[in-house]
Amino acid sequence: HPAVNVVSVLSLPLPELSRKLRDGSLPLEHVFYAYVGKALQIATETNCITEFLQESETQLRKAKLMEKQGLLYGVPVSIKDSIDCQGHDSTLGFIKNLNKPAAEDSVVVQVLKRQGAIPFVKTNVPQSLISYDCKNLIFGQTRNPLLYTRTPGGSSGGEGALVGGGGSILGIGTDVGGSLRFPAAFCGICAIKPTGKRLSKRGVMAGVVGQKAVAAAVGPLAKDVESLALCLRALLSEDMFSLDSTVPPLPFNEEVYSSTTPLRIGYYETDFFTMPSPAMRRAVRETKQLLEEAGHTLVPFELTNVDYVIFNYCVRGMFADGGSSFVRKFKGEMEKGGAGPFFWLAKAPHWLKTLLSWISKPFVPRFSNIIRSMKENTVDEVWSLHHEIEDFCHQFIAQWKKLNLDVMLCPMLGPALGIGYPAKLSVAVSYTMLYNALDFPAGVVPVTLVTDEDEEQLKGYKGYYQDWWDRTLAKAFRGSVGMPVAVQCVALPWQEELCLRFMKEVETL
Repeated sequence: HPAVNVVSVLSLPLPELSRKLRDGSLPLEHVFYAYVGKALQIATETNCITEFLQESETQLRKAKLMEKQGLLYGVPVSIKDSIDCQGHDSTLGFIKNLNKPAAEDSVVVQVLKRQGAIPFVKTNVPQSLISYDCKNLIFGQTRNPLLYTRTPGGSSGGEGALVGGGGSILGIGTDVGGSLRFPAAFCGICAIKPTGKRLSKRGVMAGVVGQKAVAAAVGPLAKDVESLALCLRALLSEDMFSLDSTVPPLPFNEEVYSSTTPLRIGYYETDFFTMPSPAMRRAVRETKQLLEEAGHTLVPFELTNVDYVIFNYCVRGMFADGGSSFVRKFKGEMEKGGAGPFFWLAKAPHWLKTLLSWISKPFVPRFSNIIRSMKENTVDEVWSLHHEIEDFCHQFIAQWKKLNLDVMLCPMLGPALGIGYPAKLSVAVSYTMLYNALDFPAGVVPVTLVTDEDEEQLKGYKGYYQDWWDRTLAKAFRGSVGMPVAVQCVALPWQEELCLRFMKEVETL
């Protein structure tokens, strides 16, 4: 439409855009086609979209006739491949899942539609979702919109690239080890991983099904925190609670989100497992200083035994069956992609795992631990593992309460790694995965860009184990001047609104 100023439409922040759509000062079509056009451009550049949802055009016409205008009235939304949209495939990057369209919309998509949103595209993921890169044999490799040689992160990588590139104003993804937070941090946008059961996972496909050790969650990605809050306001509605009775009926708590009382914030600069890049450390330090200057209290938090958590809770928890269900997913597939190392380990017989673990212990202790964690467990062992995770969670909360904290400021892996590196660096998920094991809400806010000085300091990067992984990570961080670096903002379970309030504070400062 020649009269439409596409640039001005695309530059409106979500709260303002949705206001203009609701009061009728912006026609729905203008917004919809502005984003379709921009999404097409970003898809051409980054290969982030798997499918255009044709029915979105019909929905656009229906939306105009809606009696009640929802909070997201007329807002085009992008949806991760693994989230069911009626009549479309949720492939998870597996060829065998092609031409198996979903019978109905996932609950999240149903609620979005009832709130007037228009899901218009589905976006790319890594094969199996168990990776923080974004590549599969069906759709190929997705690139980072800020630097094409970098990964956009994963597994919600298509979302990160599309929202980061400006082709979508709001995206919905999932997170089981950082899958919302990696793409947000790598592409310079915001995201929140809620407590696992805060939003419905009905109709959302998982990479590893049935495991209860590491909590998966559904959550939004957007350019700013206010947009995430608006999305959660819309999703945490009566519709969500009636469509899925397993979701606790907790509406969005406005009072907590808009509060201005000074916060007591715990923080740490490292988890002593993955050495932070110079830019990551600086991001936490600068944020801490700004928060203190703004009148908040910052308290150092002592993190211990993260290596134990990663190996014994996360890896062992996700592959408690020795990885057999994971291996089954790949049956008949032509490529094992980014999950390759896990796949071969999962397939190895028990005696070989034991032998490999023993041989590699002196040289690569972390690799040895991963192999050991991938053995098959008895039911008894799985139960005691779940019990141990519960205990760990309560101890962590006790330490948190003893310091009387409201929220926590933590590092977030960054800058974005080069394409192909995540497959070699599965251990680098330690900063994010901790909060899936604990099932705490955690959000990501970009706070700084890599400087020449950060790059210079990287030359001294050794890592805590000085093993092959540490050397590879140092390589993966290189050449990133100007790329965004984020911090993680964490709150206790069910405190999404407090988490967002803290994120907003960080973003503002």
